[in-house]
Amino acid sequence: MSEEQQNGCSPSDCAGCAHADSCSSKPQDMKEPANPFSHVGKVIAVVSGKGGVGKSMVTASLARLMREQGFSVGILDADITGPSIPKMYGIHEGAKGNEAGMFPCEAKDGTRIMSVNLLLENESDPVIWRGPVIAGVVTQFWTDVMWGDLDYLFVDMPPGTGDVPLTVFQSLPVDGVVIVTSPQDLVQMIVKKAYNMAKKMDIPVLGIVENYSYLVCPDCGKKISVFGESHVDEVAEELDIPVLGKMPIDAVLAEAVENERFSEVSNEYLAAAVNKF
Repeated sequence: MSEEQQNGCSPSDCAGCAHADSCSSKPQDMKEPANPFSHVGKVIAVVSGKGGVGKSMVTASLARLMREQGFSVGILDADITGPSIPKMYGIHEGAKGNEAGMFPCEAKDGTRIMSVNLLLENESDPVIWRGPVIAGVVTQFWTDVMWGDLDYLFVDMPPGTGDVPLTVFQSLPVDGVVIVTSPQDLVQMIVKKAYNMAKKMDIPVLGIVENYSYLVCPDCGKKISVFGESHVDEVAEELDIPVLGKMPIDAVLAEAVENERFSEVSNEYLAAAVNKF
């Protein structure tokens, strides 16, 4: 039995129906409205099939690159149980708000940031919430935060394909996703999971970033594949998406994160990515 038969109507029936807008046979738009004081150009989600691949580093790097291009940028930290974006930028004060909504905190380079860590009494307190509550908070970061005028809003997603990624894809007007991975044997399967979820949600995949690609020997300059040989080019070719960059283990970037000075660095390894947004 077809979907139209199950619902008792056909497209021709709907054409003249007074209830066509509310009919259950029509796909429903689940996008949530942005805060009235938010005017966001593009929403880019940064995703990964598994944890520990440096997704937050890539999110912050892309945001920094777009700031260097002169764009107004924000980061929505959707990794509720493992937020790291505020500390990378040296932000420790709590977010403030009024009857119209919440204000994002602003980093030294002008990047606007909202994270659950900016709402906790102590930033080291664990967030022990169930999935639906976490997903609701992420939605509120879109509907209740007054982002102002932004050219780009980057969403730092939690790893995997669970409640929060699904909520973001359904509730926010995501223009594209960037997949972050690492050079391991399971990379093909993991990347494909993230890629297939985006495709099922009808969201374009802008490309792949490989982190921990290699380590440059400080003595001889040789590239050492610490985590094995890269397979990202093979996966990208199979899925017909570009490789946006291969990031090595870089002490400069690591120190910037540790010293909370990410607003002062530039990740040259992702320079080509700015042309994809």
